[in-house]
Parts: sequence; C-alpha cells; structure tokens
Amino acid sequence: MALRWADFITPSTLHLSPLLELLLEPINRSPQLGNLQLGLQEVLVNAVRHGNGNDPRKCLRVRRILTPRWLVFQVQDEGCGVPPQGRCRDLPDQLDAASGRGLFLIHQCFEDVRWSRRGNRVQVAVRRAA
Repeated sequence: MALRWADFITPSTLHLSPLLELLLEPINRSPQLGNLQLGLQEVLVNAVRHGNGNDPRKCLRVRRILTPRWLVFQVQDEGCGVPPQGRCRDLPDQLDAASGRGLFLIHQCFEDVRWSRRGNRVQVAVRRAA
C-alpha cells in the first residue's frame, strides 16, 4: 500500500457521524476502529466547541493520511488555538472539571499527538494493526 491522503472541509457542526464514517471508511475492518472512532470524535468535538466556538459559519479542515505503517489525521479549526499549557495529556484532578477529559482520551486513543505552533491544528496518529 502506498501513501494515500484525502482532504475534507466541512462546516463546524456537532453532527459528526457522517464525517466520522467518511474518515474511517478505508479502515472500517481494522481492530483499532473503536479507539480511532472515540479519539477522532473527541478531536472533532474539541475543534467545533472550543476552536470554532460552535459557530456554523466556521469550517473544519481535516486531512486523512494512510501509510503502510500509520493512520494519521490532521484537524484544523479557525480558532485562536490551544495554548501549550492547555495541551495536557493527564486526566484533570477534579472529576467534574469543565474541560480536559477529551484531551486525556485523545492521548489514550492515539500513539502520537502533535500540535501546530498556533495550536489550532492537531495531528493524531496510530500505528496500523498488523
């Protein structure tokens, strides 16, 4: 399998099922599907809610990159970005904290999580199952 990538631009909405299905379609038989679905949903929800402020006039840009060894997704919103100190991978100390659980889940579902300098684009990746 060679490198394959696809770009998607979609209005910022929490109606994410069609986008998730489209993004995961080439790998829908993978044993990793459940984790990928959960992690990718968290990435997209964070981009819509926190990045784009639930503004349907704003867009999400998503790139799916499939390589022989990796599944990679890049999600970019139109927001100000997550500051470096907000990119925590730990569970919040307070279970009822207003935020932080989504980022924890993202780090649990993906092996590699990288942020753009501005913080409004995140790249998540996982090694393909053998």
